[in-house]
Amino acid sequence: MVTVLVWTSFILIARASSDPARGGTLTPFDLAFCRIVGASLVLLPWGALLVYRDRDRGIHQSSLLGVSPLSWRVTATVGLFGGLLYALLAYNGFVFAPAAHASVLMPGSLPLWTALLAALILHDHITPVRALGLGLIVLGDLLVGGRSLIGAFDGGEVWKGDLLFMLAALTWACYSVLARRHHLNAVRATIAITAFAFVTYVPVYTVLLLGGWVHGQVFSAPLREVLFQAVFQGWGSVVVSGITFTKMIQHFGPVRSTMITALVPGLSALGAVLLLGEPLYWNLAAGLVLVTLGILFGIRVALPVATKTIAAQAGSTVARG
Repeated sequence: MVTVLVWTSFILIARASSDPARGGTLTPFDLAFCRIVGASLVLLPWGALLVYRDRDRGIHQSSLLGVSPLSWRVTATVGLFGGLLYALLAYNGFVFAPAAHASVLMPGSLPLWTALLAALILHDHITPVRALGLGLIVLGDLLVGGRSLIGAFDGGEVWKGDLLFMLAALTWACYSVLARRHHLNAVRATIAITAFAFVTYVPVYTVLLLGGWVHGQVFSAPLREVLFQAVFQGWGSVVVSGITFTKMIQHFGPVRSTMITALVPGLSALGAVLLLGEPLYWNLAAGLVLVTLGILFGIRVALPVATKTIAAQAGSTVARG
């Protein structure tokens, strides 16, 4: 529920901050900067402490000058997808497309990408019922994204945001599957993706801004706005939801975890209508219903599997006792 709440708030706040029509000061790249720096203030000292304790116990697996508790290879792979690409793609998507589109296309398509990647990399089996759910998700995404593609012939740019949202969901699905494949601890994984994003993005963006090569306002915007984004985007979206989401992956697996977020599309779409004044067109409402049904189908098929697994583990424990 914490993950659902933070993800819903992230969609609404990111749209309100990134939409040029709402007069936001910070650019999408500024928001990514605030997100990474805000999270780093908490997670990098935490990572250094974990590395120090590991070395006391004779464990020497660390990277990035001792701030990531994971090896360089794992830090780079999960950090690229879960730390850097996701933020850049999502924030830039909100420039072109409304929050209601993000509600369907980001958390909505996440189970689709995760199921496909889990089948390819983890050799998970896609049951007929789950395949039906994934088919509903595809139809819902097509209803939302298809109309924006048609609008592109009239000079519309919403399709660009829709495409960026879909790619953002794909990168987060890659992180989800990699986290399960490497059996990553929730805290250590969140620290690693933040450390990678900090080392690769913050220095480069700072130099580009100070040199005048890119347009950004993070060093000239009101301090109150920068601090708010650093706290919410960094501490909330990265530290809190990053740890809770990875905990979900540990307990439920990547596919079921992404399907538990079935509440996010509906809540964020409703919030976009009520709080941001966005219209709810028929195709968007229909796509939202189809995506939500598709996610619920996935949850329904995952629950019996999880129950059988728990029962088998309990029986094995009793037999050993």
